[in-house]
Amino acid sequence: MNRIYTYLLILCFGLYFTSCDVDVENPNEGTVNSFWKTEQDAQYGLTSVYNYFYKPNTFSRWIWFRLDLTSDEGFSQSPWAELKEWTQFAYGNYNFGEGNKWTLEAFYVAIFRANQVLHYVPTIEFQDEAKKKEILAQAYFLRGFYYYYTALLWGSENKSLAIMLETELPQPQDRPEGHTGQELYEQAIADFTSALEYNIPEEWSGNNQGRATKGATLAFRAKAYMQLHEYEKAKQDLSWLVEGDGKKYYGLTTNYFDNFDKDKEYNIESVFEIGFSDIHLDPAGDSDDSLNPNLGLNRGQFFAPPGIGWTDGELRPWLVDEFKKERDNDGKYDIRLRYTAFYEGMEKDFENNSRIYKFTSDAKTWGQDNWKGRVFFRKYGSDYFRDYDDYYNPTNVRLVRYADILLMYAECIAETGGSLTTAANYVNQVRARVNMPPLSKNHPNATANFQNFMKRLQMERVHELATEGHRWADIKRWGLLDTQEGIEELKSRDADFKNFIIGKHNCLPIPSDEINNNPNVGQNPKY
Repeated sequence: MNRIYTYLLILCFGLYFTSCDVDVENPNEGTVNSFWKTEQDAQYGLTSVYNYFYKPNTFSRWIWFRLDLTSDEGFSQSPWAELKEWTQFAYGNYNFGEGNKWTLEAFYVAIFRANQVLHYVPTIEFQDEAKKKEILAQAYFLRGFYYYYTALLWGSENKSLAIMLETELPQPQDRPEGHTGQELYEQAIADFTSALEYNIPEEWSGNNQGRATKGATLAFRAKAYMQLHEYEKAKQDLSWLVEGDGKKYYGLTTNYFDNFDKDKEYNIESVFEIGFSDIHLDPAGDSDDSLNPNLGLNRGQFFAPPGIGWTDGELRPWLVDEFKKERDNDGKYDIRLRYTAFYEGMEKDFENNSRIYKFTSDAKTWGQDNWKGRVFFRKYGSDYFRDYDDYYNPTNVRLVRYADILLMYAECIAETGGSLTTAANYVNQVRARVNMPPLSKNHPNATANFQNFMKRLQMERVHELATEGHRWADIKRWGLLDTQEGIEELKSRDADFKNFIIGKHNCLPIPSDEINNNPNVGQNPKY
């Protein structure tokens, strides 16, 4: 998207997002009464919703601790005790900002901003009504987007979560009732449906790349359906991208690494991505409320190896072992391993693979006390073009890739009783891109029955999508968090699951301040 809007918004958009009935006006800031008058106001308002992608509390930094480190792919040995405990299902202080409260608050604000767009923009006169519909469609998408992630992280079967189902502007005296995770997913689905009804564009060009599209909307609606186990509806949505008109927009890149390269952004495989930048105003802020925005990706600074980043997150070694269980058509290791992790022996497994930022992968480096036996994040780091990482990494995050679409489509085919051979063909497309043989060669029993196929698909998603923020949704959807058998499987890969309590830790606790401020809200189960 065009980031100039973000700069203008932060510098000029002070009181546009208050719901207080106060008559005092700051001459340097706008008010609700003076705003929401022009098409430009509408565009600024929409941009303020997109702006929340760049906050440290969302996709710039902290959400990756929940999506990646809480799953069986990652964990933390951070000296920051509370940060580490929140990846171990040891939730003490429910108001812990970095692990819980701040992200939920940021989601609240993003949804509130989307609600403002949906409330005020219909009253603004546009020269071209189609442009108004474009703005409203994107606002519906963004509200549904945040409902989806809220349901994924905090939603439970109990009626416990407040405010997130508000579809009108709140008043200071409001004390909303809570809603279940299912209700949040259903609201997300309703919003994605509204975005489609408003004819959200199929593609954008130029500075508008990165805005929500029809493909992104169908993809996220399918994800919400899948979390509700409504696989037939999800399959119908995904079919537009795989078999329908969406085929002209999407496909697999020839080179797997193109999906993590700052110079290959918005490529054919990108269904929805967040555009980050190393351009920033000084001093760039490090909070959601900072005047000057930081539009860089912070993730690498927190996950990079010792001596480069804080190493607050790292990978479980089983990932490397899993990759090495099979070879490609040339007898070599799966190239996706190279781009997923830094690990001991990486320089021997792949040609020209000895560089770890400013360090060299060799016995000396891996023999250090703070490197021994450890595996570090590599995707979305900046090692491929510089020898350091920081808070201004310009690499875009591809939240949904076409490879993910193909694997979800295969899952939906299997879950709806379709041909497992047909489902395997979509998996094989993903494997073929990285020169891996078809399932029938290396995994001949994968299509013998539904159970075999699903267990294989679970690992295929790891090989393709590891550390990209999908695993927590996957293990929840597959029911691995619902039975002791599932927990034992996860525990075999990630020792932190020894602390997992079924019926409790499948969702996060509601921050205590939310409970104290609203008597109509109860806490999530067993907290």
